Amino acid sequence: MEVAYSINGVPIRLTYERWYHIVENHDELASYFHEILDTVEKPELIVRGNKGALKAIRNIGKGKWLVVIYRELSRGDGFVITAYLLDTKPKGEIIWQQ
Repeated sequence: MEVAYSINGVPIRLTYERWYHIVENHDELASYFHEILDTVEKPELIVRGNKGALKAIRNIGKGKWLVVIYRELSRGDGFVITAYLLDTKPKGEIIWQQ
């Protein structure tokens, strides 16, 4: 398990179970383990997700956007839900922008 700190200073866990979920469903992300953690710590923008989740988003070049969905359970704990790549900038309610 690895931990990254969100823009709110909350430790966000990327468990091995979540990592396997990401790779099984999005095999193009198999080499993006550290980029996923970096996106949680240094996003370009944060968009509100469903049911209290947040989406950390960063352009990784070549027209690709890395989206990491995570949840902050408390001021001291959170976890990555999933991650995926998009070809267009994600839409939604922006709650933080670099």
